[in-house]
Amino acid sequence: VQLQASGGGLVQAGDSLRISCSASGLAFSSYNLGWFRQAPGKEREFVAAINWNGNTTRYLDSVKGRFIISRDNFNNAVVLQMHSLKPEDTAVYYCAADRRSQRSLQSWWRNFAFAREYRYWGQGTQVTVSS
Repeated sequence: VQLQASGGGLVQAGDSLRISCSASGLAFSSYNLGWFRQAPGKEREFVAAINWNGNTTRYLDSVKGRFIISRDNFNNAVVLQMHSLKPEDTAVYYCAADRRSQRSLQSWWRNFAFAREYRYWGQGTQVTVSS
């Protein structure tokens, strides 16, 4: 299984950026997905999650209304569109796939924000927002 994140870069505060993650080696459409981020000296934190068919999403409070997670099950990709970026959004962003395929929605929405619930991780892409 491979998750490959891309699209990071250096932007200014207020700019938009789109990062994506392509997957191979797993039944992509059966897995719930998430994006996490880790800033220097801080723990990895949940950013956004999307269920297997893309019908429902969840977000970290500080990114609600600014970030949008979406997925393309035909092309095995998940995207995080980020708007109105702030310096505090600076971090390495990781995509991840649920540790269980076809997990029930009830179980997923109790656990989506915990990194331990994800089995497959991408290598991360750096997003830097300058003030």
